[in-house]
Amino acid sequence: MGSNVSTTLLGSVMPRRLVSMLFVALLGLTLALNPMSAPKAEAAVPLTVSLSALRAATAQTGVPYRYGGTSPRTGFDCSGLTQYSYARVGRYVSRTAQQQYNATIRIPWNGRKMGDLVFFYSGRTVYHVGVYAGNWYMVDAPRAGARVRKERIWSTHVVFGRVR
Repeated sequence: MGSNVSTTLLGSVMPRRLVSMLFVALLGLTLALNPMSAPKAEAAVPLTVSLSALRAATAQTGVPYRYGGTSPRTGFDCSGLTQYSYARVGRYVSRTAQQQYNATIRIPWNGRKMGDLVFFYSGRTVYHVGVYAGNWYMVDAPRAGARVRKERIWSTHVVFGRVR
């Protein structure tokens, strides 16, 4: 009988709404005391997604460069290629190299992984982007008159970013 009395008392004394509010409050306290248990809204894409984006970029090898280009039919510029490649794997990436840089998570050189974005900069301006292919190579749409290709990263003025 003691068990039934406790349940009945809890049910009658603490309405469901109060129980829900207590649960939410305890969850909030748990997250405040242990932020590692909170979901990561700004988390990077999994490696499998980055590798799939790299494969999508590599599949565009040979497509001509076109300023402002965003498709294999009309051609790509550098940021059009990265935007297209990540779109193929269901991730939205901004349009320009600078916007893409601003939207990514910065990765130190020793933490880079294939599929990360490689940003080239001069001063405080990002002017070029490619998809990191490993061993200091990338896939990019380099310039007018060229085609999408895998090439060696030619500068040390680069930073790496991981898509969110």
